[in-house]
Amino acid sequence: MACRSRRQGGVTIIEVLVTLLIVALGLLGLAGLEARLQSSEMESYQRAQALVLLDDMVNRLNTNRSDAANYVEAAPLTGPVGAGMTCPTSTSTQQAVDIKEWCNALQGAAELSGSSRIGAMIGGRGCIEDLGAGAAGDQAYQVTVAWQGMTPLAAPTEGCGQGSYNGPAGSLCQNDRCRRAVSVVVRIGNLS
Repeated sequence: MACRSRRQGGVTIIEVLVTLLIVALGLLGLAGLEARLQSSEMESYQRAQALVLLDDMVNRLNTNRSDAANYVEAAPLTGPVGAGMTCPTSTSTQQAVDIKEWCNALQGAAELSGSSRIGAMIGGRGCIEDLGAGAAGDQAYQVTVAWQGMTPLAAPTEGCGQGSYNGPAGSLCQNDRCRRAVSVVVRIGNLS
């Protein structure tokens, strides 16, 4: 007797289900990647905004070098200016005007959506600290911009905004792990 071989025609339901499972897992991976990309894009945008605002205050300090010490005193608080604070309204000195404008910029006043200020980082705060005289007799000031990050990292060493970006108990953002900060030291030589 001759054996007859049967040819399979078409696909089985199992093959279709396995293919659908593989495609579904691939699409879920792409969706997760998209979410991470958006978070990274937001982090990058906020860092770029912080650097622009940091550069703004550094330029203001450098422009008014002879009165740089007054920038520390012109801040309305001993802490940061920006998000969650009432910006100063005084325009009696150039330093007061600069601090007022910087505070408003840190709050996002450069771009509005209705009455919401959206033109800066989340929770942007700025600090100017007097670091004292250096070995060469120059005066040093540290300008820092801090903001709320999107994902937890190691907390920055800069003190600006410290304790302001903690999440609720048990969250990933405890201990300032979602706080971001950029700083620059401005050195001003003896102008006399």
